[in-house]
Amino acid sequence: MAKGDVARARTTRGAKSAPAPEFVQLLTPEGERVDHPTYAVDFTDEEYRGLYRDLVVVRRLDAEATALQRQGELGLWASLLGQEAAQVGSGRALRVHDMVFPTYREHGVLYCRGIDPIMPLGLFRGVDQGGWDPNQFKFSMYTIVIGAQTLHATGYAMGVAKDGKVGSPDGEAVIAYFGDGATSQGDVNEAFVWSSVFNAPIVFFCQNNQYAISEPLERQTRVPLFQRAAGFGFPGVRVDGNDVLAVYAVTRDALDNARQGQGPTLIEAYTYRMGAHTTSDDPTRYRIASEVEAWQAKDPIKRVRAFLEKQKLADSAFFDAVDEEARAQAVHLRERVLAMPDPQPLSLFDHVYAEGSPLLDEQREQFGAYLASFEGSGH
Repeated sequence: MAKGDVARARTTRGAKSAPAPEFVQLLTPEGERVDHPTYAVDFTDEEYRGLYRDLVVVRRLDAEATALQRQGELGLWASLLGQEAAQVGSGRALRVHDMVFPTYREHGVLYCRGIDPIMPLGLFRGVDQGGWDPNQFKFSMYTIVIGAQTLHATGYAMGVAKDGKVGSPDGEAVIAYFGDGATSQGDVNEAFVWSSVFNAPIVFFCQNNQYAISEPLERQTRVPLFQRAAGFGFPGVRVDGNDVLAVYAVTRDALDNARQGQGPTLIEAYTYRMGAHTTSDDPTRYRIASEVEAWQAKDPIKRVRAFLEKQKLADSAFFDAVDEEARAQAVHLRERVLAMPDPQPLSLFDHVYAEGSPLLDEQREQFGAYLASFEGSGH
């Protein structure tokens, strides 16, 4: 996309009309910096290198998880391949006290929050229920039900506002992630209504990766997704989802607006799912190879590397070191996944109710008797 083609996204509240921009972009696929009238970043050289490191490590860990599933070590995996910039850019824009509500694909955001990347793998391996403490990590549990997390996030954000934790630069904000297909779900639209009416401090972050499982975007909407926000009474902006700098700038701005009491924003990160929807999907059945090849030229990691090289901010030794760091982390992750112990069958009942229940106790006893019936039988 040429510099002159970068149009300004609608960010002012109350505007009666706005052009339909392609997206906000600060870094072209060729690694060239471009200016934008509203959004900018001012990173140090080390911060630029850090973003590249994040992107590479996140992609390598994701690839390792995909390989583990293919080898029968995970039941399922939802890859983020191609969406690293959308997740790293938005994840790094968050502050420590901001709250995240993910889908089942936000492995990059999880990594940026400083959470051990093995945590979701227990869920997909089937050895636990993904039950980490959302309050400890300011990162809610993965949500499998499409779009449900947007209502959870809206309720949480309403609580933040009612607790008086908005209205200043130090306020709290909430971010909810979902995909383009989820915008057709009632939960998401209901979340838009409630967040708008109650001026909730929330950012709705839609990763438009062009396909809702096997359905292309044109089956979801006749207008750009970010324009839907206007119908609910809050601003929307479309950003180049493969541009980590632009994603960071747009997300930071939206979060700042939320925490200062200016209500919700919808961000549409225009990106592409390079792999399958999950490891149970075959994308070759519904999209053509030339489309994938066209998006490969917009790869989020390649463009940051090109930028670093053009600006002489990194050399081959740096890139080799990052690759080795990513490889080492992936090997360590694999070793830990394979060492995960299988849960005891009766532990299924441990965390259903905080104080138990007579019915649950009865079920536990019946299941225990069933298991005991196999003792000594060799099964």
